[in-house]
Amino acid sequence: MAPRHVVPMSTSHAARSVCVLGTEVFLDTRRSTPRGAASFDVYATPAVTVHMIHSPTTKPTTDSRWPLDPDIEVVVTIDVTSRTIDDNQVKISYYDREGRELAVAWLYLTCVEVSLDVDWSRSGRVKSKGKDKAKWTWGPDGQGAVLLVNCDRDSPGAGGTDSGQADIRTLADLQDMSVMLLRSQGPSAIFAEYQVVLHVPESDADKVRVFHAVREYLCLPLSPILLCHPKVLQAAEFGVGIRGSPGGDVPPRYKPVLGPDKLSYVLERAGHGDSTFYVEGLAFPDRGFSGLVSFSASLLEVPHKDSPGTPIFTDTVVFRVAPWIMTPNTQQPLEVFVCSIKQGSDSNEAFLEGLRALLSKANCKLTVCSEQDTRSDRWIQDEVEFGYVEAPHKTFPVVFDSPRNRGLKDFAFKKILGPDFGYVTREPPGKSVTSLDSFGNLDVSPPVTVRGKEYPLGRILIGSPLPWASGRRMCRAVRDFLFAQTVQAPLEVYSEWLSVGHVDEFLTFVPALDRKGFRLLLASPNACYKLFKEKQQQGHGEATQFIGLKGAEKRSIDEILADESLRSDNRHVQRCIDWNRNLLKQELGLSEQDIVDIPQLFILTDSRADALFPDMVRPRPHQPCPDPNPWHRPVPQCPRCCR
Repeated sequence: MAPRHVVPMSTSHAARSVCVLGTEVFLDTRRSTPRGAASFDVYATPAVTVHMIHSPTTKPTTDSRWPLDPDIEVVVTIDVTSRTIDDNQVKISYYDREGRELAVAWLYLTCVEVSLDVDWSRSGRVKSKGKDKAKWTWGPDGQGAVLLVNCDRDSPGAGGTDSGQADIRTLADLQDMSVMLLRSQGPSAIFAEYQVVLHVPESDADKVRVFHAVREYLCLPLSPILLCHPKVLQAAEFGVGIRGSPGGDVPPRYKPVLGPDKLSYVLERAGHGDSTFYVEGLAFPDRGFSGLVSFSASLLEVPHKDSPGTPIFTDTVVFRVAPWIMTPNTQQPLEVFVCSIKQGSDSNEAFLEGLRALLSKANCKLTVCSEQDTRSDRWIQDEVEFGYVEAPHKTFPVVFDSPRNRGLKDFAFKKILGPDFGYVTREPPGKSVTSLDSFGNLDVSPPVTVRGKEYPLGRILIGSPLPWASGRRMCRAVRDFLFAQTVQAPLEVYSEWLSVGHVDEFLTFVPALDRKGFRLLLASPNACYKLFKEKQQQGHGEATQFIGLKGAEKRSIDEILADESLRSDNRHVQRCIDWNRNLLKQELGLSEQDIVDIPQLFILTDSRADALFPDMVRPRPHQPCPDPNPWHRPVPQCPRCCR
């Protein structure tokens, strides 16, 4: 809560003060009360509204005089900005018990307007006079402005993301930022003694950067010859406008005023209306950072030039940094990324031709990653995950680069990061990673409702050990980042029973036209044994499996069904999958009708499982891999979770 603005009154001299439009000024009448006074009254000029705060039992007399009760407070407000200094007056008269006037205290007030405004209603436009601007709430009926991390690269020649640049190089960069307006209005002379200061808490300063759109003019009538003078051209280059020059005013320059090394900024031309600021996010929500950042504008009384000033009014607004939102693969694809492998026996040229034909019919963009760019690393789904960020004024995709760092290590940064395509990554300390840090171990469900709670963006799934067990885990840096985004409430499932340990080896989601709009596909040894048993009973027991797979032993259905060691392995695997089945039914609000069992067998190696034949995503490590593991960028769901 902002401190009260209290003005001490005096009967020996007139008091003078500045108040802010629409705010309360408390008058300290106790110090000015003359000896023998028993009552007082208050009169003010028309623009001033007087409020008397008192107990229900305290009443004024018939002549509108109030008893000198210590519980009575005098409060004034002004709702019109002053045209001149001291154009509002308040008079307090003190009376003795016989009604004789003993003394008078005068207050001269100058009313100025100071307000800090953002798009608190999430309409895409900055609105003034918002209520509870320092409050932020989720949902379609919530309020509070949204800020994007400026993690794309609109600026040509920039070495990294735009947020790494301390200047604005293109107008496209501005479009990623949120607008903040600081309004200051009032007699210009008053701001010789008062400053308007924009400031950010030290805890938030490294999460944001603010630019001030500054217009500067050379107010000179210039001839065409003078316009070509080098000094004039140099001024124009740095954003100094020239009034009356052909072509009109030069666009503003954008001055960095708040950020990691700047906590406050004094408005140089206070009192002249709206000043426009552009705000960019520098950091996503993460461990120790909820995503909320605040800015304040304060009116400071500065009695001396070198004085730090005393705040008499502060207006505060709050932004939330938009979370990174992961898109489910049930969404319509916009673009498919696939790695080209031409060298060796594992060439996927034939597959690429078929994929090109399919995507041409689907009118979907195909991006083929060259073997040189990927350094022969085909597993692009393990390297990157696609998502997006959204604010009322802008939405753009953001690729999340895993700490896996194999052949595709630099691909996302060098080839995907660009205009309106953002980039984010997280690395563990020491950069020690396991297979569970690959993003094949990361998935997200379609929208679900669980026990009455809606998850309109779905829930993120992370593969982990059992909750009470030790073992390989996705690194804390990535998990902390995912949990901090909040809106997709991550759920850790059990995947450490697999050799590779990725959730995409035993589960995925596919779209459906009925029920919830999707189905969960789960690998199922039981379904596979049931299928093989049916084929055996139909007389196909001698049918040979694994034909054409190099390094794989050809086995008939009869041999597979007779292999007790293999059956034992798969009883264990089925128990692991069933544990996840029950968890997913509970945490995603699913029923058995929402789940489809996919026949699949596994084999244990050193207590961990590999697929016996190619599963929903990958084959066994020793088997040839014609599948180039394509990965697609879906259409963002954009349910406007922040609105």
